[in-house]
Amino acid sequence: MEPFVFYNPTKLIFGKEQLEKLTEEIPSHVQNVLLVYGGGSIKRNGLYDQVTNKLNELNVNISELSGVEPNPRLATVKKGVEICKNENIDFILAVGGGSVIDASKTIATGAKYDGDAWDLVTRKATPKDAIPFGTVLTIAATGSEMNAGSVITNWETNEKYGWGAPPFTNPRFSILDPTNTLSVPRDQTVYGIVDMMSHLFEQYFHQPTNAPVQDRMVEGVLKTVIETAPKLMENLDSYEHRETIMYAGTIALNGMLQMGYRGDWASHNIEHAVSAVYDIPHAGGLAILFPNWMKHNVDHNIERFKQMAVRVFEVDPVGKDDREVALEGIDRLREFWTSIGAPETLADYDIGDDQFDLIVDRAMKRGPFGNFKQLHDEDVEKILALSK
Repeated sequence: MEPFVFYNPTKLIFGKEQLEKLTEEIPSHVQNVLLVYGGGSIKRNGLYDQVTNKLNELNVNISELSGVEPNPRLATVKKGVEICKNENIDFILAVGGGSVIDASKTIATGAKYDGDAWDLVTRKATPKDAIPFGTVLTIAATGSEMNAGSVITNWETNEKYGWGAPPFTNPRFSILDPTNTLSVPRDQTVYGIVDMMSHLFEQYFHQPTNAPVQDRMVEGVLKTVIETAPKLMENLDSYEHRETIMYAGTIALNGMLQMGYRGDWASHNIEHAVSAVYDIPHAGGLAILFPNWMKHNVDHNIERFKQMAVRVFEVDPVGKDDREVALEGIDRLREFWTSIGAPETLADYDIGDDQFDLIVDRAMKRGPFGNFKQLHDEDVEKILALSK
């Protein structure tokens, strides 16, 4: 293991009817709240009324930013920053999934920065302050409710980057009631499952050799998701299965599983480039790309892929060489994601190879990447070709 310091300042409030605690968590001095949400599902399922009723109990002024996109846009962030400055916002409440929370993180810091918020995303500038914010999670997927990360798309330049600046981009609190995920449709539920599994795999493929505790924890969460997901697909109204998946999504990316090493994150970087050009669902892109990243890199560390195959997907190694076992594990991942309804190829989104050069350019914008196996232009090209 590498030396590490672990600190997560987000207060996690998990379980049924925990929205009741909202009034306790917003500081008493707060006067002006910006409520950030997405396309309106929280109004249809009644959560909007529940949240605004709780805020009204505090006698605060409520401003709203609605319509946050699935791949949150810089233009939307700038609208939020403008509201914060014009209305003297002193607290932000994000009610939604990872995109709403990611946008809120950038709004919170951008409102305290004199320049363009894109400077923060591209790391040309470092936040020195932020408006405090909390979250009410409605989709189990990204883990953004308990980490400092944010992903923002600049549609004008076809760029999409992940960034973060702890503790400024850490939520003060996050309220997670699995009941609020019961209305999430099948396709979004599938995307959430793929996303959290991808976060786990990104961490699983790392360089340090002495991380047995972390490996077993990641494997345990992966196996739990693999066991639960088909049951949830059969019964989307199951509170029990929604609860398991929701907690898995949070634990997958709140820092607890990656103490002592750095995960790879190359697949995410390639997907960000794809969805910056084509605006496809993030997890849909990951479902297509990640198994092909694995195939491309299997010979870099066959033992690692073999371990995944045996421990996570229960591949029987008897009578097979290590490479055969490793590839069977990758195939089983593909089969599992396909079985729950995830896409397999870029063609599933009507994406051909005509924009591959642009995708490669965007993926390489910050130079070679990947902490498990560093990738260059030709590697990205080959992974995209495998994904057609």
